[in-house]
Amino acid sequence: MFSIFASEKQKFISFFREIVYTVLNMKTGGVYMKGRISNKMGEIQISPEVIALYAGTIAVECFGIVGMAAVSMKDGLVKLLKRESLTHGITVDIRENRISIDFHVIVSYGVSISAVADNLIESVKYRVEEFTGMEIEKINIFVEGVRVID
Repeated sequence: MFSIFASEKQKFISFFREIVYTVLNMKTGGVYMKGRISNKMGEIQISPEVIALYAGTIAVECFGIVGMAAVSMKDGLVKLLKRESLTHGITVDIRENRISIDFHVIVSYGVSISAVADNLIESVKYRVEEFTGMEIEKINIFVEGVRVID
């Protein structure tokens, strides 16, 4: 039984290592500051896009979260993003190795928004700090809509 969990965990770690490698090799244009961690072997840089993807994956696993939302600046309409577009509903800012995350979410109808928000904040804070080794300074949650789930 535990070997199944270990296998899944290894797949998850491999997936994110591949993302980190890909993002670090992309040209970001210097818009966002990368998180930097130094150790005796060298320096590790973590892109905000990697943190956004990881945080989005955690968020959609939380009870009461239907998904990430994209708000159209043109007409003010909100649309539910597909799993492949999780990062569009999340903004990550890194300053002095402290992370701030903004989530734009759609919640399930009938749930306590404050309970969902508290659960999201607690889950993301713990897991992102564990994943990156950096401190979460703040997490802002913007509820952009409510959706009835069948």
